[in-house]
Amino acid sequence: MRFDRSLELLLVHCQGELGHVLVSGAPEIPGATMLDKMNHINTVDDSLRRFVTFEPRANVAMSVNLLVAPTRPDADAGFIVLQADRAHPMSGSNCICVVTALLESGRVPMQEPETTVRLDTPAGLIIARARCNNGRCVSVSLDNVPSFAELLDHEIDTPAWGRIKVDIAFGGVYYALVDVAEVGLTIEPANARELAEAGIELKRHLAEQVKVAHPTLPGVDEIAYVMFRDQEQGGTVRTCTTLQPGRVDRSPCGTGSSAHLATLYARGLVAVGDTQTSRSIIGGEFLAEAIGETEIGGRKAILPRITGRAYVYGRSKLRLAEDDPFSGGFALSDTWGPQVGLLKGGTRHDQAA
Repeated sequence: MRFDRSLELLLVHCQGELGHVLVSGAPEIPGATMLDKMNHINTVDDSLRRFVTFEPRANVAMSVNLLVAPTRPDADAGFIVLQADRAHPMSGSNCICVVTALLESGRVPMQEPETTVRLDTPAGLIIARARCNNGRCVSVSLDNVPSFAELLDHEIDTPAWGRIKVDIAFGGVYYALVDVAEVGLTIEPANARELAEAGIELKRHLAEQVKVAHPTLPGVDEIAYVMFRDQEQGGTVRTCTTLQPGRVDRSPCGTGSSAHLATLYARGLVAVGDTQTSRSIIGGEFLAEAIGETEIGGRKAILPRITGRAYVYGRSKLRLAEDDPFSGGFALSDTWGPQVGLLKGGTRHDQAA
């Protein structure tokens, strides 16, 4: 079988959330910075994103991380998160997947017992420290970008649940954080479909009622995700991030945990040095730690550190064929959910709502 043009991916998951890493074969993405490259994908040419995130080469519950050369001299590598709706500036679980893939594949030399990896992302420089043993990454700690609360206890109107309170915060992307009791649910696997549909409905109402714009990152101007949360005994927060077109994050969500930490900081409930465990809908855990304070765009911000683990479980090679009738990908509502028509990618006749 001939593969004249192909893409090579390492298959990786972080606490059950698929974050495959596209390591070779991708075309050059124009842009002087990683943010420029992300905006190019989102506004000019999203054909690569569609190819790797839609059927028949992908499924709804996954991301693909585009590995690219860094645009800044202090970074070892750069990456952009590709998902079904768009390219995103940062993701904690995906960043952990990228660090693990870089080290375990030898693309960045591994040093035991700890290796520092500096990643150029559209959200800024991420410094990762990986604990390594016998050629494996046994944990990765990410020093995330400054995270801050935009709105606390902000009320929005919803037809299904009336007026509900949300926190709006930035943790690498913008989140709406909602106490799960506001929508009459609990965070458990049996409620995954209902949580996903509730989150996507809330995202639609938020887009109509709340406007955001990052003070220093042009193009980062939407609430990317709704994260439901619930407090457990002992201080652990139970998390469930919802993603378009309607699914839940399998991981505890690193950027969401950073955003949640920022809301606790804004309320005076967290100080530098404090930690909190985030637990996902399937029981995976991240440790979130406040390691510093800063200011961004006139807002008080916290510097979060997120620790978790990823697993490389395989590799894949995708053929690029000019005569493939589905090179633009497709998504059907039988598995992608009733909100599939909201996706920006794919060809219109290949989508079903």
